[in-house]
Amino acid sequence: MTYAFYVLFVTILVIIDQYVKNLVVTNIELGKQIPLIDNFFSLTYVRNYGAGFSILQNERVFLTVLSIIAIAVLSYLLIKAKKNDTLSIFSYILIISGALGNLIDRIRLGYVVDFLDFKIFGYDYPVFNLADSFITVGCFILIIMVILETKNAKNKA
Repeated sequence: MTYAFYVLFVTILVIIDQYVKNLVVTNIELGKQIPLIDNFFSLTYVRNYGAGFSILQNERVFLTVLSIIAIAVLSYLLIKAKKNDTLSIFSYILIISGALGNLIDRIRLGYVVDFLDFKIFGYDYPVFNLADSFITVGCFILIIMVILETKNAKNKA
C-alpha cells in the first residue's frame, strides 16, 4: 500500500460521511425521529455542539484544535507504520477519516451532524454518525492490537 492509497481511502470515507450527513440534513427535520427497526434503530437528526456523548458542549475551538492535533499525530503514525502492519494502517485510516469528517462539520457548520439512534436493551444510546463509527472501530482495533501484543510479549518473556 502506498501513501496515495492511504489518502484515497481517507478521502473516500470522508466523502461517504459527508454525503450521508448531507442526505440527513436535507431530508430529515431537525429532531425528527424516523424508526427503521421498532424499539431498536431510528434515524434522528440532531446537532451535536460537543464531542462524543455530547461532552464538552460548546467547546468548538478546543475540539477543533484537538481534532487537528489528533489528525496530525495519527497521520505521522500512518506514515511511519510498517507496510505489512495492515491492522494498524487500517485503524489509523479509520480514525483519521472520522476525525476529519467531524472536523469538517465543526468548521463548516459549528456543530456535528448526528443521526444514528439506537436503543439497545432498553438503553437509549446517544445519537452518533458514521465518522464516530469510524473512530470507534479504529480505536477498538488499536486496543485489541495492544492487548494482543502485550499478551504475546509476556508469553515470550
